[in-house]
Amino acid sequence: MAQSSNGNGPWLAFLVGGLIVAVAIIAYFFYAGRQAAPDLARSVDVHVSLPKAPPMPEGPKLPDVPIPVPK
Repeated sequence: MAQSSNGNGPWLAFLVGGLIVAVAIIAYFFYAGRQAAPDLARSVDVHVSLPKAPPMPEGPKLPDVPIPVPK
């Protein structure tokens, strides 16, 4: 009788097992790092001083629109 196994089963199981272990390690580091920090008094004072931009030059003046005369 001929065997119908193609031999890919152990490698596929090893790959899936490795992926599961990798996801478990990432999840552990992701959730283990979220510890409650003590309430510390924090004071942040940010002052940003920017220089004033130079004034824009005057643009060309548009001509007055003629008012239509009723006929």
